[in-house]
Amino acid sequence: MSQQDDEAVSSHFGSRDVPEAGALSGAALRIIADAEYFSMLEAIGQSTEDVIIIIDAQGHVVYGNPVAEKVFGVRIDDVVGTQARLYLHPDDLERNLSFFAEVLAKAGTSARQDLRTMAPTGDVRTLEVVCTNLLDDPSIHGVIINGRDVTERNDNYTRLAALEERFRLAFEENMAPMTFADADDRILAANDAFCEMIGFSRDELIGRDSTPFTHPDDVGVSEATHQRVVSGYAERVRYVKRYLRKDGQVIDVEVSRSPARDADGRLQYFVFSERDVTEERKLTAQLSHQALYDAITGLANRTLLETQLTKARANVKRRGGLNALFLLDLDDFKGVNDTQGHLVGDQLLIGVARRFEAVTRPSDTLCRFGGDEFLYLAEGLRTLSDVEGVARRLLAALTAPFHFPTITIEQRATVGIVVWDGDSADDVDLLQNVDVALYEAKRRHRGSFVLYEPSMREEANNRFTMIQELRNSLAHGELQLHYQPIVRLPDTTVVGFEGLIRWQHPERGWVAPNEFIPLAERSDIIFDIGALAIDSAVAAASTWARDVAPATSPFICVNLSARQFYSPLLVPLIESALARHGLEGSQLVLEITEGVAVSNFGETLNTLDRLERLGVGISLDDFGTGFSSLSYLAKINPRIIKVDQSFVQLASSSTRDATLLEAIVTLGRNLDITMLAEGIETPDQFRRLVDLGCNLAQGFLFSPAVEASRARRLVGGDFATHVELAEPASTYSI
Repeated sequence: MSQQDDEAVSSHFGSRDVPEAGALSGAALRIIADAEYFSMLEAIGQSTEDVIIIIDAQGHVVYGNPVAEKVFGVRIDDVVGTQARLYLHPDDLERNLSFFAEVLAKAGTSARQDLRTMAPTGDVRTLEVVCTNLLDDPSIHGVIINGRDVTERNDNYTRLAALEERFRLAFEENMAPMTFADADDRILAANDAFCEMIGFSRDELIGRDSTPFTHPDDVGVSEATHQRVVSGYAERVRYVKRYLRKDGQVIDVEVSRSPARDADGRLQYFVFSERDVTEERKLTAQLSHQALYDAITGLANRTLLETQLTKARANVKRRGGLNALFLLDLDDFKGVNDTQGHLVGDQLLIGVARRFEAVTRPSDTLCRFGGDEFLYLAEGLRTLSDVEGVARRLLAALTAPFHFPTITIEQRATVGIVVWDGDSADDVDLLQNVDVALYEAKRRHRGSFVLYEPSMREEANNRFTMIQELRNSLAHGELQLHYQPIVRLPDTTVVGFEGLIRWQHPERGWVAPNEFIPLAERSDIIFDIGALAIDSAVAAASTWARDVAPATSPFICVNLSARQFYSPLLVPLIESALARHGLEGSQLVLEITEGVAVSNFGETLNTLDRLERLGVGISLDDFGTGFSSLSYLAKINPRIIKVDQSFVQLASSSTRDATLLEAIVTLGRNLDITMLAEGIETPDQFRRLVDLGCNLAQGFLFSPAVEASRARRLVGGDFATHVELAEPASTYSI
């Protein structure tokens, strides 16, 4: 406000000195010379809801109506004569004085403005006022201020403006795509997030419904939810539909539709909140696939197979016929992994899966059960011949070799089968039964198939019971090592022993090794039995070594299964036993079969090298019955070759077997490998081996396996009294 304006206002509103309240009331009323006009003004002031205040030429309050008293919280008689400017909000004083200057600039003019006032109590109110300059009117000669208290209204406006701003920000700046649509689903507004999600601009969307950017197959989804809400069947609906972005990409969107209604419940518009769930649904589908399908082969996994089994049980009851479950185990698959690596092993699994898929009926389920096992569920078969036909078809799928860049693999499988119909009990454990059938098929002949029979379950239970009893007997010291003498030919001097595990059951009595050893080999208990055998054998041999001269100290032979031989714990176990009992490694010979030696040849050579560093020798058992490859034999370079008893015992009755026996012994002698014939039971067999120049022998002709105490008495002795010596003893060492 200019200095000139300030002086003009001050001339009318006077100084800031406040006269005594009520001192000018009489004079103030006399400024309204026209009594009739005053009466009319008084009547209006009493009846109106507006504030009416009159200010004289010097800016003093000369009149105020009851509404003014209420708004300012004062009695008018107490403020008449005071400066009007004292009741203006101090923060707005300059602005308000400028407003009054404009009004006072010309008589007869009016102006409108919102004024903030402050009562003596400190209460702040906002008045919308009309200021009329009637200083030139003799009947009034003052300024009439007609005002309405708009404090609440302005507060409401302010709150509404803030609310609208928050709503605008919540809508426009929201990261969630949102739209407003009218009652016909035409878009009224769309935020940036929606435009970005759909790839269209606002101008391309406003006034249109969602049909142009909805996947053709999902057009009816929006219409259906629209009708549900409009009809009142649902207040808020959520659904998923597919959108076609402007660039042609298909996206999955979760849509939430909510209606906005007026006070009478009439539909005003729809609010849509949307979310792109394309990646989420892909991830869900991926996780679902991973949960139900094998990661390597892509076949169903066990979880999905069990679901299909449940359905198959119900189907066979309703439709009749037969269902069959085939458990296929790949023969010697571990050898592929061990020799060729897991990458080739995985590729082989995939190849096998594709072969099986090629002969799978659409109604059947093929599953990778885990490891090298596959399950095939066949439904709707009519006869057992159909079942056997499926088995043969699955096995035939593996007839052709599998070709890889660096190797060709011949892969076969063994199959266990369980068959059931609608009358079979629901609680039959099909998976357990088919596993029992597979065990039986492996026991009988690998590469074949066997149908489950109830008797197999009893045998499986017996096997389980025996394993538990075997564990208990092992813990209670009921398994012991017995020792069968190994004699030098031809003088029959005892030069070594083979340690053979024996089990005396407290109730069954002596249990034959061929009853429990195969079971132990299918269980981890074989490692405990193997550790017992090695420790017992080394302990016995160390005792014998202390009791006799070094030259006559017998060696000890211990049998190893395939699992024991390839165990990473084998060499540390032997090293510990030798150190603990003080036995030279050269006095220990480990016996393995040809099959074990060549099944994982690379690992075999690695283990043999580590054993050789300890001085431990290798005996190759059952020579002539397995691969008998001379190239393998040269690389293994065993200390002893054991001639299988079948050649020894049949040589006397078969010219062919006699020739084979001679060839095997001659081969070993020419390779400077000690030859040990087992299963010698008759003097004739003994004499034949002596004639062939065989180095060592063992068998019942000399002695069965005996306890350690009896074996000790045989050390350094011979069995010359039992057999007829052909020639004097020759020099012998191993």
